[in-house]
Amino acid sequence: MLFDYMAIAVFVFFSTAIAVTAILLGGLFGPRRKSEVKSEPYESGMIPIGPGTRRMPVRFYLVAVLFILFDIEVVFFLPWAVSFRKLGLFGLIEMFIFIGILLVGYFYAWKKGALEWE
Repeated sequence: MLFDYMAIAVFVFFSTAIAVTAILLGGLFGPRRKSEVKSEPYESGMIPIGPGTRRMPVRFYLVAVLFILFDIEVVFFLPWAVSFRKLGLFGLIEMFIFIGILLVGYFYAWKKGALEWE
């Protein structure tokens, strides 16, 4: 039974080995000369304004996480739509419950001001 998964194990082993080898070779043979010019941020040919490492507001990350959360949840609509006729009334009720849970989360984020862009 475990022999059926041998191809996956070999694939994971070789892909991990290739990734680790590439990182190690880049670290061993890559250039290490740092200079002031290389440390400057590149602004599409324009003169950079401010330091290259700026603190980003947490709001950017919050919006990104909320987008990913709701985007991944919407992916579950496709399998439901494909098998809608087989699921019948039970599937419809389950999807309404799922949409209700999503809407509760959406309205909660909206009320907390997580979706406001200032």
